[in-house]
Amino acid sequence: MQNARGRVRFLLGSQPTEVELADPNLTLLDYLRTHARLTGTKEGCAEGDCGACTVLIGEVHDQGLRYLPTNACIVLLGMVDNKQVLTVEHLGREKIHPVQQAMADQHGSQCGFCTPGFVMSLAGLQWAASCKNESTPVDRAQIDEYLAGNLCRCTGYGPIVSAAREACSAPLPESWQAHTAVAETTLRAWQNQGQPLCCTSDRGFFAAPRSRADLHTIMSDHPGATLLAGATDIGLWITKWGQRLSAVIYLGQIPELQRLVQNDEKLEIGAGVSLQDASTTLSEISPDLNRLLRRFGSRQVRNQGTVGGNIANGSPIGDLPPVLIALGARLRIASTGGVREIPLDTFFVDYGQQDLAPGEFVESVVIPLDRDLRFRCWKIAKRFDQDISAVLGAFAAKLEGGIVREVRICFGGMAATPKRARQCEAALTGQPLDHETLARARQALATDFDPITDMRASAHYRQRAAGNLLEKYFLAMTTTDLPDLYDEKTWPGLSNQSFANG
Repeated sequence: MQNARGRVRFLLGSQPTEVELADPNLTLLDYLRTHARLTGTKEGCAEGDCGACTVLIGEVHDQGLRYLPTNACIVLLGMVDNKQVLTVEHLGREKIHPVQQAMADQHGSQCGFCTPGFVMSLAGLQWAASCKNESTPVDRAQIDEYLAGNLCRCTGYGPIVSAAREACSAPLPESWQAHTAVAETTLRAWQNQGQPLCCTSDRGFFAAPRSRADLHTIMSDHPGATLLAGATDIGLWITKWGQRLSAVIYLGQIPELQRLVQNDEKLEIGAGVSLQDASTTLSEISPDLNRLLRRFGSRQVRNQGTVGGNIANGSPIGDLPPVLIALGARLRIASTGGVREIPLDTFFVDYGQQDLAPGEFVESVVIPLDRDLRFRCWKIAKRFDQDISAVLGAFAAKLEGGIVREVRICFGGMAATPKRARQCEAALTGQPLDHETLARARQALATDFDPITDMRASAHYRQRAAGNLLEKYFLAMTTTDLPDLYDEKTWPGLSNQSFANG
């Protein structure tokens, strides 16, 4: 790449910082604790679950600078190039931050291990609330969403929730606003220089191309390199499996992969769009998608994880592919030879095998917007927040005069890949929506899958649950007064956490 820089450049607090990246596997957490000696950020699970390592990452977008709570343990240092990193130490260097003060006032401080992560998540919530310029205070649902990725080990969540309400009712400190303005100016100047990052050492290679053309060049020069998006999966290869990646290409700086384009006929989401950024648009397709995406990891995970990454890693329990397959999505795959487009359900060849040739990468996913499609999806897991699916069922059908004319049914967690229930679909197609058809479809569904037993669920449970979800879809199609398990008006006084298996 021309004009490439060999050192990672970012703002650490308000301090411009450059680091020679000797090891492409170096995580942001290890850098903060070992090199920068900012030990307020803790290491807990080292897999993005507990939130003890939460920091705020500042990124420049069209609307300005925004701060995203992020798990530092699975973010590689090279990923914060041209960004700002704020730790718990940076919040109170000049004057104690409102969140820190509220945690003390409400006795929300715990043993000290988890508290910094809670503080950083709530600081992100307070910043987001202040940006909306609304007089409406944050509600419990917003607080719960921001805290879902932080595990409490001592005092419980009551005092912490009270601290969140107190802090979010206070304005941002003037010093915070001043530092934000300076940081945005610096980051925009860096971005406008257009210099891609390319670090090479005897321990490995890390590059962050700024265009598709540069990406093609780097992939040609390093055909065995690992393509990195949000690191919510690849980060665990390093921290939990002990892998050492010798060549990493980070896709998060390529504008072409960050696009989200919608018209009356289709929605195209770039592979690099984060799950959080895509959630609003996806939720407009169906309320079920809004509920599903709220249960998609934690806020920290959704801020980093990408739509393309959730597809390209080929996980049999990835929550997004079954939904997109049921919606009839197609995948755009790019290479130096051009772009080819395939149905998403043909992308998954076998466990760990996807339809990607050397030199190819996932560019975007295209979702047709068919208003006549009757779509529903449900996730079954042991808890509501931040849990891996035991079974995820996605259903979409078109009806004409009570007859099923077209249907797509896809499950996650039932096979080695996200997989359509072809026999079940065949039993439904061309048939009326009655109980005889349902009985035949449920019987056919039992022949579509041979699930395994693991720590999340037994094979018998998965088969039974899949059949029950099919029946639930049938009821949703034929019954107008089917209660919504997530509707607080239908079930007053019960939170979403009460319906972990809904």
